[in-house]
Amino acid sequence: MSGHHPPSPARGREVSRLDDLLARTSDRRVIEDAPGKSGALLERVIVDGAPHMLKFLDLGRDWTMRASGVLRGATCELWWRWLLDRLPGCLDQPVVDVAVGEVEPGRRVTAVLMRDVGASLVQVGEEPIDLDVHRTLLHHAAALHAAFWDAGPEIDVVTPLARFLELSPVMAETEAARGGDPLVPRLVGEGWPLLATVAPRAAAVVGPLARDPSPLVTALAGTPQTLVHGNLKLDNLGIDAEGRTVLLDWETSGRGAPTFDLAWYLAINCRRLPESKEDTIAAYRASLEEHGVPTQGWWDEQLALSLLGGLVLFGWEKAFGGLDDELLWWQEHAIAGAALLHP
Repeated sequence: MSGHHPPSPARGREVSRLDDLLARTSDRRVIEDAPGKSGALLERVIVDGAPHMLKFLDLGRDWTMRASGVLRGATCELWWRWLLDRLPGCLDQPVVDVAVGEVEPGRRVTAVLMRDVGASLVQVGEEPIDLDVHRTLLHHAAALHAAFWDAGPEIDVVTPLARFLELSPVMAETEAARGGDPLVPRLVGEGWPLLATVAPRAAAVVGPLARDPSPLVTALAGTPQTLVHGNLKLDNLGIDAEGRTVLLDWETSGRGAPTFDLAWYLAINCRRLPESKEDTIAAYRASLEEHGVPTQGWWDEQLALSLLGGLVLFGWEKAFGGLDDELLWWQEHAIAGAALLHP
């Protein structure tokens, strides 16, 4: 039932020392071809005879960590606040330990130790995923949202404003000024000007909001809030042997509108959806209702705003495909959502 979640412990969970965590590992091997694009370093390690993954979150390397505004990383905050222990039983999050420490003088990192769940993840590809898998992922995302419906300040980790700025031209400009050439910030920097060329109507609506999403954030704040995962791309999702949804990469998690996660899922996984966006939206809404969340009275407004937010986030990416049916769909919904913003 929505809203019936246990209170957070009064004291934060202990975060391990980096040296102590590393002492438990053996056979460490850097993964050179990891699918992530954040800049985080990944290693395969053995702990207690079992395969694990070790992810290093480093402000000096990881542009998503910088964009989040959470100095230790959102996963560390979720761990410290016991939030990962409060997830519904249908979710399998693989984090087993988090540590903080220096890898060299003046350079602190957060290390996240995870069970190796690679065999359970959605396979990389271009074909639509199985409909049952798709519906299960939606149903379990709704379970997450229902479990933390209208939760207290413990879910204030990554802010909605930071989440909307993660793929903004501001981020791209900031990263360019730092030097280096991380792939995603570079593509973001190229894509936003391209949107103005291929879809000027869309750019006129979402371009200003991409630089300053405050009006959208304010409007969404007036609708129901919960803990959102923040990055429901298929690379981060899977189904384990017990039928639970595997959820990786909690680095943009925090308070937000539940339909934010839905819009992100629709936008980033668009080429692999096994049914229409409209049917996907209806399935997620039905799942929320099944988990005890009434949707009358707020759904239409929040969905419209979140679909606007989908193009505020991914207008740069949609531009690379030209003014195709995908971008036209998002343009139509962005224009409709923008009409709900206060002048």
